[in-house]
Amino acid sequence: MSKVPALSIVFMAISLCLAFLVPIALMIWLRVKKKANFPPFFIGMAVMLVFALIVERLIHQVVFLTSFGKAIQDNIWLYALYGGLMAGLFEETGRLIAMKMLLKKYLPNDANALMYGAGHGGIECMVLLGMTMVNNLIYSVMINTGNAALLTTGLPEEYLGQIEAVFTQLAETSSWIFLVGMLERLFAIVLQLSLSVLVWFGVKNRKIGLYFLAILCHLLVDGISVVAAGLDVPTLAIEGIICLLAIAMALLARLVWKKEHREM
Repeated sequence: MSKVPALSIVFMAISLCLAFLVPIALMIWLRVKKKANFPPFFIGMAVMLVFALIVERLIHQVVFLTSFGKAIQDNIWLYALYGGLMAGLFEETGRLIAMKMLLKKYLPNDANALMYGAGHGGIECMVLLGMTMVNNLIYSVMINTGNAALLTTGLPEEYLGQIEAVFTQLAETSSWIFLVGMLERLFAIVLQLSLSVLVWFGVKNRKIGLYFLAILCHLLVDGISVVAAGLDVPTLAIEGIICLLAIAMALLARLVWKKEHREM
């Protein structure tokens, strides 16, 4: 079995550290520079965990067991539409509920919209990137020390093939790819900050249209990303597309902020 390059392991470790340090640094910066409150950050984390990483995933598991779900998975366009719409509905509804019910006393300070978004995007970064890098590092060390068999002993045949495929991928993937995940998460955090601004002012100024706009934007970004990946667009090109979408969402959020923000 081929060994995982040392540089790949270094980049995995860097991505792992950044996955936790970037959200924490953003939280501290918003507190110090923008006078935002800490609770919206942690509420954002909790909402993301419950609505997107738990409930939404459970719904997906049920849907994909049906014939309708299988039809969706077999069609990249339907899959992109379904995935983007579900992500938008669950995450933006989670935001809406949190901001209406849990964050009422923090609404006067609009910087808390950003603090909420930092928590929402931060936990996504920690879980999706951070935990993935933890697994990658464990597998890589086991492979390079000749102990990979400890991870596969006793596994059923169907799982054995999957684990071995992961081992092969870790050994053969270009080292720099393990830094791209952090780049993508940075774009995702920008997106989560932007969407939080839209829903925040939708709640604060009672403009429900901003909530539906956030769902549409979420659908658009996720849908385009899924289609690009499904059509085997090169990794760097996909990241470029996501970057442009994140910039567009940030500009939209800035326009909404300038229109809806009122000084305390």
